[in-house]
Amino acid sequence: MLIRRETGADVEAVHAVTEAAFAERPGGEAWLVGELRADPGWIPALSLVAEVDGEVVGHVVCTRGSVGGAPALGLGPLSVLPARQRSGVGKALVHAVLGAADALDEPVVVLLGDPAYYSRFGFRLASTFGITPPVADWEPHFQARALSAYTPALRGAFRYAEPFDRL
Repeated sequence: MLIRRETGADVEAVHAVTEAAFAERPGGEAWLVGELRADPGWIPALSLVAEVDGEVVGHVVCTRGSVGGAPALGLGPLSVLPARQRSGVGKALVHAVLGAADALDEPVVVLLGDPAYYSRFGFRLASTFGITPPVADWEPHFQARALSAYTPALRGAFRYAEPFDRL
């Protein structure tokens, strides 16, 4: 498996992977990735694909968000082809995007997801960092991962890139 930055040639494959991974929500996450690509919050260095034998089998992206008005990242969607799930693709993508974000001196990555899955990457409930979700009901699944540039002064309400508001 090769983890690399997404290129323009990967856009259709990423769309197909995202559609397949979120088949229960047709158009939702795949639409979101397309909208994020056109948003100022898109960070090309943080859009990664997993490739096996020349085929894109997974994708992850972090986009510009904010905590209390200060720069932060929102992770997601994380997409893996159903036939490749539970084989380490998602794990490799998350580790790679966290490493890339850390290398870019980003302070924190925030996401909405399953704590049982994301805790293995060092994510904890965002409330332990003083970070609040955009929707109060998200609190039990709203998590953050501090990176090397994190300081405890980074607190407040999290805001995703604008396309998340239209989901």
